[in-house]
Amino acid sequence: MNIIEVYKKYELPEHLQMHMLRVAACCMLILDNWNSEIKVNRESLLRIALLHDMGNMAKISEEQIDNQKFAYIRREYISRYGKDDHKINIIIGKEEGLTKEEIDILDKKQLRRNKEIKDSDNYILKICAYCDQRVAPNGVESLKGRLAELQERHKNKPNGSMHDPKTAKELTRICSRNWETSNEPMYIRVNRNN
Repeated sequence: MNIIEVYKKYELPEHLQMHMLRVAACCMLILDNWNSEIKVNRESLLRIALLHDMGNMAKISEEQIDNQKFAYIRREYISRYGKDDHKINIIIGKEEGLTKEEIDILDKKQLRRNKEIKDSDNYILKICAYCDQRVAPNGVESLKGRLAELQERHKNKPNGSMHDPKTAKELTRICSRNWETSNEPMYIRVNRNN
Protein backbone atom coordinates (compact mmCIF):
# COMPACT_ATOMS: atom_id res chain seq x y z
CA MET A 1 0.00 0.00 0.00
CA ASN A 2 1.41 3.37 -1.04
CA ILE A 3 -0.44 5.53 1.43
CA ILE A 4 0.10 8.82 -0.41
CA GLU A 5 -1.55 7.29 -3.50
CA VAL A 6 -4.42 6.05 -1.31
CA TYR A 7 -4.90 9.54 0.15
CA LYS A 8 -4.85 11.04 -3.37
CA LYS A 9 -7.39 8.49 -4.60
CA TYR A 10 -9.85 9.56 -1.89
CA GLU A 11 -8.87 13.24 -2.28
CA LEU A 12 -8.34 13.71 1.44
CA PRO A 13 -7.45 17.18 2.69
CA GLU A 14 -3.86 17.64 3.81
CA HIS A 15 -4.72 18.17 7.49
CA LEU A 16 -6.45 14.77 7.61
CA GLN A 17 -3.54 13.09 5.84
CA MET A 18 -1.09 14.69 8.28
CA HIS A 19 -3.12 13.54 11.30
CA MET A 20 -3.07 9.90 10.16
CA LEU A 21 0.63 10.08 9.24
CA ARG A 22 1.44 11.55 12.68
CA VAL A 23 -0.60 8.86 14.44
CA ALA A 24 1.29 6.21 12.45
CA ALA A 25 4.61 7.86 13.36
CA CYS A 26 3.63 7.88 17.05
CA CYS A 27 2.76 4.16 16.80
CA MET A 28 6.13 3.40 15.21
CA LEU A 29 7.93 5.43 17.89
CA ILE A 30 6.28 3.29 20.56
CA LEU A 31 7.22 0.06 18.76
CA ASP A 32 10.78 1.26 18.19
CA ASN A 33 11.05 1.58 21.97
CA TRP A 34 8.92 -1.45 22.86
CA ASN A 35 10.67 -3.59 25.44
CA SER A 36 7.87 -5.93 26.35
CA GLU A 37 7.67 -9.67 25.79
CA ILE A 38 4.27 -9.02 24.23
CA LYS A 39 4.53 -9.26 20.44
CA VAL A 40 2.88 -6.57 18.35
CA ASN A 41 2.39 -6.93 14.59
CA ARG A 42 4.11 -3.79 13.29
CA GLU A 43 2.65 -4.08 9.77
CA SER A 44 -0.94 -4.38 11.04
CA LEU A 45 -0.51 -1.49 13.45
CA LEU A 46 0.90 0.71 10.69
CA ARG A 47 -1.84 -0.20 8.20
CA ILE A 48 -4.60 0.56 10.72
CA ALA A 49 -3.01 3.83 11.87
CA LEU A 50 -2.60 5.06 8.29
CA LEU A 51 -6.30 4.46 7.49
CA HIS A 52 -8.01 5.00 10.85
CA ASP A 53 -9.75 8.32 10.06
CA MET A 54 -10.59 7.96 6.37
CA GLY A 55 -14.25 8.63 7.20
CA ASN A 56 -13.55 12.02 8.72
CA MET A 57 -14.27 13.68 5.37
CA ALA A 58 -17.94 13.17 6.27
CA LYS A 59 -17.47 14.97 9.61
CA ILE A 60 -16.34 18.23 8.02
CA SER A 61 -19.37 20.52 7.99
CA GLU A 62 -20.43 22.59 4.99
CA GLU A 63 -19.91 25.74 7.07
CA GLN A 64 -16.21 24.89 7.47
CA ILE A 65 -15.63 24.66 3.73
CA ASP A 66 -14.68 27.73 1.73
CA ASN A 67 -13.27 25.90 -1.29
CA GLN A 68 -15.92 24.93 -3.89
CA LYS A 69 -13.83 22.08 -5.31
CA PHE A 70 -13.43 20.55 -1.86
CA ALA A 71 -17.17 21.03 -1.15
CA TYR A 72 -17.92 19.05 -4.32
CA ILE A 73 -15.42 16.30 -3.38
CA ARG A 74 -16.99 16.02 0.07
CA ARG A 75 -20.54 15.78 -1.36
CA GLU A 76 -19.39 13.02 -3.74
CA TYR A 77 -17.69 11.23 -0.84
CA ILE A 78 -20.89 11.36 1.25
CA SER A 79 -22.98 10.31 -1.75
CA ARG A 80 -20.77 7.24 -2.17
CA TYR A 81 -20.19 6.29 1.49
CA GLY A 82 -22.84 8.01 3.61
CA LYS A 83 -22.35 10.30 6.62
CA ASP A 84 -21.28 7.84 9.33
CA ASP A 85 -17.52 8.39 9.62
CA HIS A 86 -16.98 5.15 11.54
CA LYS A 87 -18.77 3.04 8.92
CA ILE A 88 -16.78 4.81 6.20
CA ASN A 89 -13.54 3.88 7.99
CA ILE A 90 -14.58 0.23 7.85
CA ILE A 91 -15.69 0.36 4.20
CA ILE A 92 -12.48 2.03 3.06
CA GLY A 93 -10.39 -0.27 5.25
CA LYS A 94 -11.93 -3.20 3.38
CA GLU A 95 -11.47 -1.48 0.00
CA GLU A 96 -7.79 -0.93 0.80
CA GLY A 97 -7.19 -4.54 1.80
CA LEU A 98 -7.13 -4.56 5.60
CA THR A 99 -7.45 -8.08 6.96
CA LYS A 100 -10.51 -9.22 8.92
CA GLU A 101 -8.50 -8.88 12.15
CA GLU A 102 -7.37 -5.37 11.20
CA ILE A 103 -10.97 -4.38 10.37
CA ASP A 104 -12.08 -5.72 13.77
CA ILE A 105 -9.43 -3.58 15.50
CA LEU A 106 -10.39 -0.53 13.43
CA ASP A 107 -14.02 -1.10 14.40
CA LYS A 108 -13.15 -1.18 18.11
CA LYS A 109 -10.89 1.90 18.00
CA GLN A 110 -13.41 4.50 19.10
CA LEU A 111 -12.97 7.16 21.76
CA ARG A 112 -16.20 6.24 23.51
CA ARG A 113 -14.86 2.68 23.96
CA ASN A 114 -11.75 3.69 25.92
CA LYS A 115 -12.57 1.57 28.96
CA GLU A 116 -12.95 -1.53 26.75
CA ILE A 117 -9.72 -0.65 24.96
CA LYS A 118 -7.87 -0.23 28.25
CA ASP A 119 -9.13 -3.61 29.46
CA SER A 120 -8.30 -5.32 26.16
CA ASP A 121 -5.29 -7.57 25.62
CA ASN A 122 -4.93 -6.26 22.06
CA TYR A 123 -1.88 -4.01 21.97
CA ILE A 124 -2.38 -2.94 18.37
CA LEU A 125 -5.73 -1.52 19.48
CA LYS A 126 -4.24 0.07 22.61
CA ILE A 127 -1.28 1.68 20.85
CA CYS A 128 -3.35 2.99 17.94
CA ALA A 129 -6.02 4.43 20.26
CA TYR A 130 -3.42 6.01 22.53
CA CYS A 131 -1.57 7.66 19.64
CA ASP A 132 -4.79 8.87 18.01
CA GLN A 133 -5.77 10.48 21.29
CA ARG A 134 -2.42 12.26 21.56
CA VAL A 135 -2.20 13.65 18.00
CA ALA A 136 -4.11 16.92 17.64
CA PRO A 137 -4.49 18.84 14.36
CA ASN A 138 -1.20 20.66 14.92
CA GLY A 139 0.88 17.89 16.45
CA VAL A 140 1.24 15.82 19.62
CA GLU A 141 -0.35 17.14 22.82
CA SER A 142 -0.85 15.96 26.36
CA LEU A 143 -3.81 13.64 26.66
CA LYS A 144 -5.79 16.17 28.71
CA GLY A 145 -4.95 18.91 26.22
CA ARG A 146 -6.02 16.74 23.30
CA LEU A 147 -9.32 15.80 24.92
CA ALA A 148 -10.00 19.47 25.71
CA GLU A 149 -9.25 20.34 22.08
CA LEU A 150 -11.63 17.62 20.87
CA GLN A 151 -14.36 18.81 23.21
CA GLU A 152 -14.03 22.39 21.98
CA ARG A 153 -13.88 21.43 18.31
CA HIS A 154 -16.87 19.07 18.55
CA LYS A 155 -19.06 21.06 20.93
CA ASN A 156 -21.61 21.81 18.19
CA LYS A 157 -21.80 18.24 16.89
CA PRO A 158 -24.70 16.64 18.74
CA ASN A 159 -23.86 13.05 17.83
CA GLY A 160 -20.17 13.26 18.72
CA SER A 161 -18.70 11.51 21.75
CA MET A 162 -17.31 14.82 23.03
CA HIS A 163 -20.53 16.85 22.57
CA ASP A 164 -22.17 16.03 25.87
CA PRO A 165 -20.14 17.64 28.69
CA LYS A 166 -20.99 14.78 31.06
CA THR A 167 -19.75 12.18 28.56
CA ALA A 168 -16.66 14.27 27.78
CA LYS A 169 -15.86 14.57 31.47
CA GLU A 170 -16.22 10.81 31.93
CA LEU A 171 -14.00 10.09 28.90
CA THR A 172 -11.39 12.51 30.22
CA ARG A 173 -11.52 10.81 33.64
CA ILE A 174 -11.20 7.33 32.11
CA CYS A 175 -8.36 8.37 29.81
CA SER A 176 -6.44 10.21 32.47
CA ARG A 177 -6.72 7.39 34.95
CA ASN A 178 -6.13 4.57 32.51
CA TRP A 179 -3.53 5.93 30.11
CA GLU A 180 -1.45 8.47 31.98
CA THR A 181 -1.21 6.89 35.44
CA SER A 182 0.45 3.69 34.37
CA ASN A 183 4.11 2.97 35.07
CA GLU A 184 4.36 0.85 31.93
CA PRO A 185 6.39 2.05 28.93
CA MET A 186 4.58 4.78 26.98
CA TYR A 187 1.71 4.60 29.49
CA ILE A 188 0.28 1.45 28.01
CA ARG A 189 -0.80 -0.74 30.87
CA VAL A 190 -0.08 -4.45 30.71
CA ASN A 191 -2.78 -6.80 31.98
CA ARG A 192 -1.11 -8.74 34.79
CA ASN A 193 -3.99 -11.06 35.68
CA ASN A 194 -2.15 -14.13 34.37
